[in-house]
Amino acid sequence: MSYRTYQKRTAAFALSAALAGSAVLMAAPGARATVQDVNYQCKTPIGNKSAVSPIDMRSVKSGSGYKITMTFRKGVSSSPVELGKGAMNPSVVIELGGADSGSLPVSGPPNAAAIPANTPIRISDLSGTYTPKKSGKVTFTAGVLTIKALGTTTTCTPANAPKPSLELTVKAATAPGAAAPAPSDATQLPQTGPEDSALALGTLGATILLTGAAGTLWLTRTRRE
Repeated sequence: MSYRTYQKRTAAFALSAALAGSAVLMAAPGARATVQDVNYQCKTPIGNKSAVSPIDMRSVKSGSGYKITMTFRKGVSSSPVELGKGAMNPSVVIELGGADSGSLPVSGPPNAAAIPANTPIRISDLSGTYTPKKSGKVTFTAGVLTIKALGTTTTCTPANAPKPSLELTVKAATAPGAAAPAPSDATQLPQTGPEDSALALGTLGATILLTGAAGTLWLTRTRRE
């Protein structure tokens, strides 16, 4: 085998190994993500608007729960005036399904740069922590988007019944242990009720009586001697 052929085969092997490693890293165990197009119908202070944005979700294990991050790949609304840096605050309610139910609120930072008038509003990544209440496969689906800017509120609702963007196989947190059992009769502390007081006084009297009898006996024997 020539040196050049050896170099080609080595490079090909390294490339294959790198690709295989990337696939392993991307395919996190127990998680399946799918980009879903969400048709948002928005009610704004100046009228209704609509836009379709691909929604991407991903998860990272965080303690007993998961950090869920939601990404908008396109803008879904616009403003008739420029929105200055930090003027817009987005949040979304993610709908849970499958083994669990309810919703997960996610939010993100305000816009990092000014948004020109009449241009699509790009939503920053939104995140929140999900703690499983039940074990099994749980789905996460894009829900209502709320945009607050310049004292106004824009509400955008999915109109196309989007499919889940993320599915997780989760295990509910272990329930706390049962309370410790009450102590048995053998380990219970002495009672201090009236009956026990009378018993204690009776014992004390008997002790005094015996002591007196012993003293009398000792004195009698001493006189006899």
